[in-house]
Amino acid sequence: MNQENPDSSTQPFKRNAVSIFVGLAAIALLICAAAYLPKIASVSTSVGGRELPIYCVDTDKPQISISFDAAWGNEDTQTILDILAKHNVKATFFMTGGWVESYPEDVKKIYEAGHDLGNHSENHKHMSELSTEEQTQELMKVHNKVKELTGVDMILFRPPYGDYNDSVIKTAAANHYYPIQWSVDSLDWKDYGADSIIQTICENKSLENGSVILCHNGAKYTKDALETVITTLQGKGYEFVPISELIYKDHYHMDRAGKQIADT
Repeated sequence: MNQENPDSSTQPFKRNAVSIFVGLAAIALLICAAAYLPKIASVSTSVGGRELPIYCVDTDKPQISISFDAAWGNEDTQTILDILAKHNVKATFFMTGGWVESYPEDVKKIYEAGHDLGNHSENHKHMSELSTEEQTQELMKVHNKVKELTGVDMILFRPPYGDYNDSVIKTAAANHYYPIQWSVDSLDWKDYGADSIIQTICENKSLENGSVILCHNGAKYTKDALETVITTLQGKGYEFVPISELIYKDHYHMDRAGKQIADT
């Protein structure tokens, strides 16, 4: 005699109930996990249909940033680092791939001193003349070199010559970079002398809270002007912070002058 399993009639119901329970539990876990995921940044870099990099920052804090483009030479790098350390100033160094490859120990020194490491492209080309793929290569080749040396994933990019278009800005963002320009140009690369650099920076009409100052570590007179620039601006009440601390990382928009403004 075949004996029917007394629970056989309820098996389909139980299987369905278990499946529903498991499905609901999985959904609940996803909802809980989503609560801990980083929120998508609310950012607008487009003004009048044109993509803009960050030239300066709108802030009530008397904070400014000094930056050094490193594309040639390292003779003065240690002196610059010593002056920055003497006055407890943290800066930002934008480095090309060639410079990183030529002076890896300097890259490590800059990082170990607590300064920002910034991307200045692999080969210092006009980025707007390159394809999107070539732009990405220019960014990521030097990115990977610095990552291998220091473990740092750089997030700041300054296009060589300040040259950019919509494609350059979008490519930078797609590779998790904030494109950075400057609002105060030291003109140190013109080799007019230390006094000229000091005056150009310290009496600049664009100098204000949130300014980004452009210098070059390889310019002839930069090291001679640097200490006076720092002490003069500190005397005016400014605090130097690296660009990574000056800029807003999310929830911001740009004005037509390239000033980064926090959303309220």
